[in-house]
Amino acid sequence: MSYKKNDHYNPEITEQLTSHYHGIIDGVGEDSTREGLLKTPERAAKAMQFLTQGYDQDAAAVLRSAMFKEDYREMVIVKDIELYSMCEHHMLPFFGKVHVAYIPNGHIVGLSKIPRVVDIFSRRLQVQERLTLEIRDVIQETLKPMGVAVVIEAKHMCMMIRGVQKQNSSTTTSAFTGEFLRTPTREEFLGLIGSRLM
Repeated sequence: MSYKKNDHYNPEITEQLTSHYHGIIDGVGEDSTREGLLKTPERAAKAMQFLTQGYDQDAAAVLRSAMFKEDYREMVIVKDIELYSMCEHHMLPFFGKVHVAYIPNGHIVGLSKIPRVVDIFSRRLQVQERLTLEIRDVIQETLKPMGVAVVIEAKHMCMMIRGVQKQNSSTTTSAFTGEFLRTPTREEFLGLIGSRLM
């Protein structure tokens, strides 16, 4: 009996992408019919669908699904959220950590939903700058807190393995609303994400 993995991918899109990957493999000078590459086009097609599944997901709906009334008005931080995304310029990965904070204004959100929001926007072809703003804006617009802060620290393969080939460089982006535009609040947030409390 042969092994069969139970995948859930759109068969039409899988077939279309598989055909394109056959062309890419042949185009770079390889033989897509060689034994080691026989299943590669289909695997790559499924991987691409997984890496871009965020287009079919609604980050605001995820937040609304776990909003709770609570009279808590201090900073809530979820830091060191793993980030994996794909640069839209070269379709190469970038990866790192996201730090998110908000100050509730009548509603809190289930903590797991903030990493889910990060995943939804990162599972698209992205640039780090836009990703930072998208995470900030959906939290601000959905929860309507007193402020939101987002910081992303990432390494980009398009800088590391091609182009300037700088393996030790990293990129930091930030975006703030409301109370986090005030220097003391912003500095408290930046101090907390830089500390090791546990």
